[in-house]
Amino acid sequence: MRNVDQDNITQAVIARLADTPDPRLREIMTSLVQHLHAFARDVHLTEAEWFQGIQFLTATGHKCDDKRQEFILASDVLGLSMLVVAMNNDKPAGCTESTVFGPFYVEGAPHYAHGDDVANGAAGEPCQVTGTVRGIDGEPIADAVINVWQADSEGHYDVQNPALTHAQGRGQLRSGPRGEFHFRSVLAEAYPIPTDGPVGDMLRATKRHPWRPAHLHFMIEAPGYETLITHVFRDGDQYLDSDAVFGVRQSLIAPWTQSPDGGWRLDYDFVLNSAKASA
Repeated sequence: MRNVDQDNITQAVIARLADTPDPRLREIMTSLVQHLHAFARDVHLTEAEWFQGIQFLTATGHKCDDKRQEFILASDVLGLSMLVVAMNNDKPAGCTESTVFGPFYVEGAPHYAHGDDVANGAAGEPCQVTGTVRGIDGEPIADAVINVWQADSEGHYDVQNPALTHAQGRGQLRSGPRGEFHFRSVLAEAYPIPTDGPVGDMLRATKRHPWRPAHLHFMIEAPGYETLITHVFRDGDQYLDSDAVFGVRQSLIAPWTQSPDGGWRLDYDFVLNSAKASA
């Protein structure tokens, strides 16, 4: 097509997508082009602003490595991550709700037995974590794979410390015959998301704080059940209503109680949705 202008270019691009073999890809790309072009028209995007956006995306890519995903962080602070989670995890009442994955999950976390210290040297006040994994009908789920990870008391995940040679504050264990689990760790504390990259620049430019309320990450997998990716948030945290990544849900807030010996304890039971219910 010749003589492309601002009025006909959108349809010209969409026409080029007409022969895309995968119908879902064609649907997504067509809608993306329509909304992207509409955005540029709506804000009257200048060439300088367009290039600034390209620089932001380039810097975001440069900040990514095997231990940090800046694009996930950008998606998180724009609310896109939580929107996608909410749209794709509509569970029956009684199931544990899902929330954002976050940028600091690492595959191959060390395996622990019940009662072990998952903190493995991470700074923080000692905390006992106990709970169960059950199905929606109350049945205990034995041998469920439970991945857990968290920041230390200074707000850092182990992968943010290049000097560390072993995992801290993360691990994998399996539920017992009654669905039970328990492990030792450290008290969850509020922390800021990383602000040393382009996402931090964006937060500063928009006068937003980077803080997340105190929480533990969990990913729980079991045959016959939907995988659950969620957090448990510490009740009373000052950032519960202004989480930088919009991940808080009321049902995921739980009390951490202090023991007479000065340590802390969290009890939380997880309820998984049957894979059949979502089929």
